[in-house]
Amino acid sequence: MKKYKVLGMMSGTSLDGLDMAYCHLWMENGKWEFSIESSKEINYDFELREQLKNAIHLSEAEHEKLHLDYGVWLGKQAKQFIMDSQLEVDFIASHGHTSHHRPEDGVTFQLGNGQLLADTSQRKVVCDFRTKDVRLGGQGAPLVPIGDKFLFQTYDFCLNLGGISNISFDRDEERIAYDIGLANMPLNYITQKLGMNYDEDGQMTRSGSLDINLLNALNDLEYYRLPHPKSTGYEWFIAEIVPLIENSKASEADLLHTIIHHNCEQIALDTKKHLTKSKSTMLVTGGGALNSFFTDTLQQKLGPDIQLVIPSKTLIAYKEALIFAFMGVLRLEDEINVLSSVTGAKEDSCSGEVFEPSS
Repeated sequence: MKKYKVLGMMSGTSLDGLDMAYCHLWMENGKWEFSIESSKEINYDFELREQLKNAIHLSEAEHEKLHLDYGVWLGKQAKQFIMDSQLEVDFIASHGHTSHHRPEDGVTFQLGNGQLLADTSQRKVVCDFRTKDVRLGGQGAPLVPIGDKFLFQTYDFCLNLGGISNISFDRDEERIAYDIGLANMPLNYITQKLGMNYDEDGQMTRSGSLDINLLNALNDLEYYRLPHPKSTGYEWFIAEIVPLIENSKASEADLLHTIIHHNCEQIALDTKKHLTKSKSTMLVTGGGALNSFFTDTLQQKLGPDIQLVIPSKTLIAYKEALIFAFMGVLRLEDEINVLSSVTGAKEDSCSGEVFEPSS
C-alpha cells in the first residue's frame, strides 16, 4: 500500500478555528502508522465565528449560502497552506463545521460544500462523513474512535476534550465510544463574554470556588442518565446549559471552577464503569488537555487506577484533523470507517462523499 499524503481539516464545536494537519499515513507490518508533517490553525474572525455559531437559526436559503461560502473559504485556506508550505497532497479530508445535529430526527449537517472546496483548492476532497451513518439509524457521532482503534491502540481509553467530551475504548473486541457531556463549550461561552478567547491554562478557573447549587443542577441533567450510544452538541448546550449559566448568581471565576469540577466528575463516573484492570492509561487530547486545572482536577477525580497521558501539543491540537485524514484514506480504500458499535447504526459503513475539481 502506498503512503498517503493527506490534508485533514477540522472545525469543532468549540468554534475556536480551523485546524489543518498535513499527514502521512501508511500500513506497516499489518498496522496503520502516521506522522503529522505540518500543521496550522486559522482562528475565526468575529464575523465568521458568529455566522457558524448562529447557523442553526438561519433560514434554509441563508443556511445554503453559508454552506457554499464556507466551502469556498475552506478551499482558500487549504490552497494557501499547500502553497506556503509547498506540500504534496493526494487529497483533502474535511470534517466541515456541524450546524445541525439531531440524529434522533435523522438530521445532521456539516457546513462546507465539498465541490466548491475541491474547485477552490484544486484538490480531490472527501467530506460529509456523518450523513450515511445517520441514514443507517446511527448517531453519526462520535467518528474519531475509528482512529483511536487503529492509530492509538496502546491506550486503554482515549478522551477528547473539545467543545464536548467524548471517550472511546475497546470492550470484547468491539470499539465503544460516546459523548460523555460537556468540556470546553461552556468555558468558552463564559470567557468570550469577558472578551477572552479562553482562560489560558485555567488561571481564572483556578481562582474560583465551587457553587454547589450549580454543580448539582449540572449533574442532574437528564443526558447523563441516557445509555450509550449517545451524542450531543450545540443544541443541547443552548437549551439545557446556557439557562443554568445565565440564571446563576456566581462570579465568572466560580462558574468556570464549578463547570470544570462538573465535567471531571462526569468523566470519572463514566470511565470507572468500564475499568477492567487496576492500572489503565488514558490519552487526553483536545483543547482541554492544555488547561492544567482541567487535567489536574480530572486526575484527582479518576484516582490512581487511571493514569492520564498528555501527549505533544501538536497531537493535542490536531488529533481530530489527523483522524479525518485517516477516515478519508479508509474511504478511498473502500474500507469501513464508521463503526456501528460506536454510533448504534444497523451496520458498519464506509462513509464520505468524494469530489473531484470540476475544472
